[in-house]
Amino acid sequence: MTTPAFILELREHIGHAPLWLTGVSAYIVDDNGLLLLEQRSDTGKWALVSGIIEPGEQPADTVAREAKEETGVDVIVTDLVAVEADDHVTAYANGDRTQYLDHLFVAEVAPGGCSEPHVADDESLSVGWFDPDELPEPMTASSRERIAAARDFLRRREDGDARAQFTFRGTTIRR
Repeated sequence: MTTPAFILELREHIGHAPLWLTGVSAYIVDDNGLLLLEQRSDTGKWALVSGIIEPGEQPADTVAREAKEETGVDVIVTDLVAVEADDHVTAYANGDRTQYLDHLFVAEVAPGGCSEPHVADDESLSVGWFDPDELPEPMTASSRERIAAARDFLRRREDGDARAQFTFRGTTIRR
Protein backbone atom coordinates (compact mmCIF):
# COMPACT_ATOMS: atom_id res chain seq x y z
CA MET A 1 0.00 0.00 0.00
CA THR A 2 1.39 3.39 -0.97
CA THR A 3 1.57 5.64 2.07
CA PRO A 4 -0.36 8.90 1.57
CA ALA A 5 1.72 12.09 1.74
CA PHE A 6 -0.16 13.43 4.78
CA ILE A 7 0.83 10.34 6.78
CA LEU A 8 4.48 10.70 5.78
CA GLU A 9 4.34 14.32 6.98
CA LEU A 10 2.78 13.25 10.29
CA ARG A 11 5.42 10.56 10.75
CA GLU A 12 8.12 13.25 10.49
CA HIS A 13 6.67 14.74 13.69
CA ILE A 14 5.53 11.68 15.64
CA GLY A 15 7.96 9.00 14.50
CA HIS A 16 6.62 5.48 14.97
CA ALA A 17 4.06 6.43 17.65
CA PRO A 18 0.60 4.90 17.18
CA LEU A 19 -1.41 6.73 14.55
CA TRP A 20 -5.22 6.63 14.41
CA LEU A 21 -6.36 6.44 10.76
CA THR A 22 -9.80 6.59 9.20
CA GLY A 23 -10.45 4.30 6.28
CA VAL A 24 -13.02 2.69 4.03
CA SER A 25 -13.75 -0.81 2.78
CA ALA A 26 -16.12 -1.54 -0.07
CA TYR A 27 -18.32 -4.49 -0.95
CA ILE A 28 -18.53 -3.71 -4.67
CA VAL A 29 -20.94 -5.72 -6.83
CA ASP A 30 -21.66 -5.80 -10.54
CA ASP A 31 -25.03 -6.31 -12.25
CA ASN A 32 -24.64 -10.09 -11.89
CA GLY A 33 -24.02 -9.96 -8.13
CA LEU A 34 -20.31 -10.72 -8.47
CA LEU A 35 -17.96 -9.21 -5.89
CA LEU A 36 -14.89 -7.15 -6.81
CA LEU A 37 -11.75 -8.26 -4.96
CA GLU A 38 -8.06 -7.48 -5.19
CA GLN A 39 -5.06 -9.61 -4.31
CA ARG A 40 -2.89 -7.30 -2.24
CA SER A 41 0.77 -6.94 -3.16
CA ASP A 42 1.85 -6.44 0.48
CA THR A 43 0.35 -9.69 1.82
CA GLY A 44 -0.56 -11.75 -1.25
CA LYS A 45 -4.05 -12.15 0.24
CA TRP A 46 -7.36 -11.32 -1.39
CA ALA A 47 -9.30 -8.41 0.07
CA LEU A 48 -12.08 -5.93 -0.45
CA VAL A 49 -11.09 -2.64 -2.03
CA SER A 50 -10.05 -0.38 0.82
CA GLY A 51 -8.05 2.71 1.59
CA ILE A 52 -7.33 5.66 3.82
CA ILE A 53 -9.50 8.77 3.73
CA GLU A 54 -7.46 11.81 2.68
CA PRO A 55 -7.84 15.04 4.71
CA GLY A 56 -11.06 16.80 3.66
CA GLU A 57 -12.27 13.85 1.57
CA GLN A 58 -15.73 12.35 2.05
CA PRO A 59 -15.68 8.60 2.85
CA ALA A 60 -17.91 7.68 -0.13
CA ASP A 61 -15.59 9.63 -2.42
CA THR A 62 -12.68 7.63 -0.99
CA VAL A 63 -14.42 4.41 -2.06
CA ALA A 64 -14.78 5.67 -5.64
CA ARG A 65 -11.18 6.93 -5.73
CA GLU A 66 -9.69 3.73 -4.29
CA ALA A 67 -11.75 1.48 -6.60
CA LYS A 68 -10.56 3.43 -9.64
CA GLU A 69 -6.93 3.60 -8.46
CA GLU A 70 -6.67 -0.06 -7.46
CA THR A 71 -8.93 -1.84 -9.98
CA GLY A 72 -9.81 0.61 -12.75
CA VAL A 73 -13.53 0.13 -12.01
CA ASP A 74 -15.87 3.15 -11.69
CA VAL A 75 -18.25 2.80 -8.75
CA ILE A 76 -20.97 4.63 -6.89
CA VAL A 77 -21.70 4.06 -3.22
CA THR A 78 -25.23 2.93 -2.38
CA ASP A 79 -25.18 2.12 1.33
CA LEU A 80 -23.27 2.48 4.58
CA VAL A 81 -23.10 -0.96 6.20
CA ALA A 82 -21.02 -0.42 9.33
CA VAL A 83 -18.62 1.85 11.17
CA GLU A 84 -16.12 -0.03 13.29
CA ALA A 85 -12.97 0.71 15.24
CA ASP A 86 -10.40 -2.04 14.82
CA ASP A 87 -9.20 -3.25 18.22
CA HIS A 88 -6.00 -4.50 16.62
CA VAL A 89 -2.92 -2.28 16.41
CA THR A 90 -1.08 -2.92 13.14
CA ALA A 91 2.71 -2.93 13.45
CA TYR A 92 4.67 -2.47 10.23
CA ALA A 93 8.18 -3.70 9.47
CA ASN A 94 9.54 -0.14 9.64
CA GLY A 95 8.24 0.26 13.21
CA ASP A 96 5.17 2.36 12.40
CA ARG A 97 2.03 1.47 14.37
CA THR A 98 -1.54 2.24 13.33
CA GLN A 99 -5.08 1.60 14.37
CA TYR A 100 -8.06 2.05 12.05
CA LEU A 101 -11.63 3.30 12.11
CA ASP A 102 -13.29 1.65 9.10
CA HIS A 103 -16.42 2.64 7.19
CA LEU A 104 -17.82 -0.36 5.32
CA PHE A 105 -19.89 0.54 2.25
CA VAL A 106 -21.81 -1.28 -0.46
CA ALA A 107 -21.08 0.07 -3.93
CA GLU A 108 -21.94 -0.87 -7.49
CA VAL A 109 -20.52 -0.23 -10.92
CA ALA A 110 -21.33 3.34 -11.98
CA PRO A 111 -23.78 3.56 -14.90
CA GLY A 112 -21.74 4.05 -18.06
CA GLY A 113 -18.49 3.57 -16.11
CA CYS A 114 -15.70 1.06 -16.55
CA SER A 115 -16.65 -2.38 -15.21
CA GLU A 116 -13.62 -4.33 -16.46
CA PRO A 117 -11.14 -4.68 -13.59
CA HIS A 118 -7.42 -4.55 -14.17
CA VAL A 119 -4.40 -4.07 -11.95
CA ALA A 120 -4.19 -0.29 -11.93
CA ASP A 121 -1.40 0.35 -9.41
CA ASP A 122 1.33 -1.37 -7.41
CA GLU A 123 -1.00 -2.18 -4.49
CA SER A 124 -2.53 -5.19 -6.27
CA LEU A 125 -1.17 -8.38 -7.81
CA SER A 126 -4.50 -9.31 -9.34
CA VAL A 127 -8.11 -8.09 -9.39
CA GLY A 128 -11.37 -9.66 -10.47
CA TRP A 129 -15.05 -10.40 -10.02
CA PHE A 130 -15.95 -13.39 -7.83
CA ASP A 131 -19.04 -15.25 -6.75
CA PRO A 132 -19.54 -14.28 -3.07
CA ASP A 133 -20.16 -17.97 -2.30
CA GLU A 134 -16.82 -19.00 -3.87
CA LEU A 135 -14.21 -16.61 -2.50
CA PRO A 136 -10.55 -16.99 -3.49
CA GLU A 137 -7.92 -17.96 -0.95
CA PRO A 138 -6.03 -16.80 0.92
CA MET A 139 -8.40 -14.02 2.08
CA THR A 140 -7.69 -11.43 4.77
CA ALA A 141 -9.61 -12.08 7.99
CA SER A 142 -10.93 -8.51 8.06
CA SER A 143 -12.30 -8.82 4.52
CA ARG A 144 -13.95 -12.14 5.34
CA GLU A 145 -15.69 -10.48 8.33
CA ARG A 146 -16.70 -7.43 6.29
CA ILE A 147 -18.04 -9.57 3.45
CA ALA A 148 -20.24 -11.42 5.95
CA ALA A 149 -21.44 -8.11 7.42
CA ALA A 150 -22.24 -6.69 3.97
CA ARG A 151 -24.11 -9.82 2.90
CA ASP A 152 -26.11 -9.75 6.14
CA PHE A 153 -26.89 -6.07 5.52
CA LEU A 154 -28.06 -6.77 1.96
CA ARG A 155 -30.37 -9.56 3.20
CA ARG A 156 -31.81 -7.24 5.85
CA ARG A 157 -32.17 -4.42 3.31
CA GLU A 158 -34.29 -6.69 1.10
CA ASP A 159 -36.53 -7.23 4.15
CA GLY A 160 -36.82 -3.47 4.71
CA ASP A 161 -34.13 -3.08 7.40
CA ALA A 162 -31.33 -0.91 6.00
CA ARG A 163 -29.86 0.25 9.29
CA ALA A 164 -26.07 0.49 9.54
CA GLN A 165 -24.31 -1.24 12.39
CA PHE A 166 -21.80 0.07 14.88
CA THR A 167 -20.40 -0.89 18.24
CA PHE A 168 -21.25 1.17 21.32
CA ARG A 169 -19.86 0.27 24.75
CA GLY A 170 -18.96 -3.21 23.59
CA THR A 171 -22.32 -4.01 22.03
CA THR A 172 -23.01 -4.16 18.30
CA ILE A 173 -26.21 -2.27 17.51
CA ARG A 174 -28.14 -1.06 14.48
CA ARG A 175 -29.80 2.35 14.38
